[in-house]
Amino acid sequence: MVFVQNLVLSYLLPPGVCNLLNPAAIYANNEISLGDVEIYGFDYDYTLAQYSNLLHSMIFNTARDILIEQFKYPEGLGKYDYIPGFAIRGLHYDVQKSLLMKIDAFHYVQLGTAYRGLKPVPDEEVIELYGGTQHIPLYQMSDFYGKGPSLKQFMDIFSLPEMTLLSSVIDYFITHGIEFDQVHLYKDISDAIRDVHVKGVMYKWIEKDLEQYILHGDEIYAVLNRLVNHKKKLFLITNSPFSFVDKGMKHMVGKNWRDLFDMVIVQADKPNFFTDRRKPFRKLDDKGSLQWDKINQLEKGKIYKEGNLFDFLRLTGWRGSKVLYFGDHLYSDLADLMLRHGWRTGAIVPELETEIRIINTEQYMHSLTWQQALTGLLERMQMYQDAESKQVLLEWMKERQEIRSLTKNLFNPQFGSIFRTFHNPTYFSRRLVRFSDIYMASISCLLNYDVNFTFYPRRTPLQHEAPLWMDQLCTGCMKTPFLEEMVHIR
Repeated sequence: MVFVQNLVLSYLLPPGVCNLLNPAAIYANNEISLGDVEIYGFDYDYTLAQYSNLLHSMIFNTARDILIEQFKYPEGLGKYDYIPGFAIRGLHYDVQKSLLMKIDAFHYVQLGTAYRGLKPVPDEEVIELYGGTQHIPLYQMSDFYGKGPSLKQFMDIFSLPEMTLLSSVIDYFITHGIEFDQVHLYKDISDAIRDVHVKGVMYKWIEKDLEQYILHGDEIYAVLNRLVNHKKKLFLITNSPFSFVDKGMKHMVGKNWRDLFDMVIVQADKPNFFTDRRKPFRKLDDKGSLQWDKINQLEKGKIYKEGNLFDFLRLTGWRGSKVLYFGDHLYSDLADLMLRHGWRTGAIVPELETEIRIINTEQYMHSLTWQQALTGLLERMQMYQDAESKQVLLEWMKERQEIRSLTKNLFNPQFGSIFRTFHNPTYFSRRLVRFSDIYMASISCLLNYDVNFTFYPRRTPLQHEAPLWMDQLCTGCMKTPFLEEMVHIR
């Protein structure tokens, strides 16, 4: 078998095939010409400002201590520390069943990726919990903004410490035989994480040590300055407060950062900013204090708070495909803009860089190629039903499953890639394709392209366009195995 595998790999995997993907590239879901874009908009957190992983540990530790000190959770939880790399973005959490899991684009749980606490749940138990199937009914799935009657989807990067804390608390309760109400536990943890953000604790950490927490600041200045030099208009819409954004932008871009932007809107309350017409804009002075005058125009260089997109569109006239907005949250930042307002959208997906580096490894390429070869063999040879053939097919199926698990573990031992289950796109990927015209690891990827560059999506084949074996390329080469039997049915 090893000889056959090496022979197949040498045929299907020519020398130099690895390192084909560029982690600094921009990938297109929809054709878009930057030459048609006149206005560039940006979110702040994890879009302009990229943060070090140290921030996740701080969020985890602070929320854990809030649970112990304010919510009176067991002090034994203090022994739990943040586990880098435990969770990935895009996972779903079933509140009633205390299950954290990865779901694919067709609403199926990827077996082997369901966790209760810090321990995996056997596949048989997962299937039993969902009525004998891996499928999650549509009505239970997350709604437009990642929330459902019983399922929550964790879509932003800040949710990584929340998922880890949720799993750690459940692990403690199960280990110590403590009964708990699933709904209350989930709400308490969500509230503790929210307090870290809402009460400004996180902002203070970052402001105290910008050098340690903020990454790639010099590249952000280069991107913004380049766009302005090419006569592009820039604006910023963020949920973060002005004082925090001001300190971060001064660190990355310089004290005159506001000169680059035509408009800056803080504490916007996205996604409500895009759907709720009720909140008017309020102006802030240079020190961040609220002004009381009615806003009849949005002035360059001024700072505005709250507001709504409908007033923004009315006051600026910035509509349709001449606007390109970048954000990291597919729901809160991008969904409404693309589907309801016709803006072009760019998703910032920092995980893309790491995943592409893994895809470029020889180990991944070999595993994937052999997995595809086995899949093709299973498809072609399943018609042979004698005992010896059935045994070979079983061995191939077992080996294929082993390779799939090994490939998954290259990305994350618990949950695998954020973009794929074993072969299907993840639910996260489905939303990424739906809500973004282009996606990239960071805003700095724009520096690799001309300001008039046109992004063309690859023509990824539909299933009826993609022959698994080369001999199927010729019409009529693939014989229908049961054609003779079917003739007698007519």
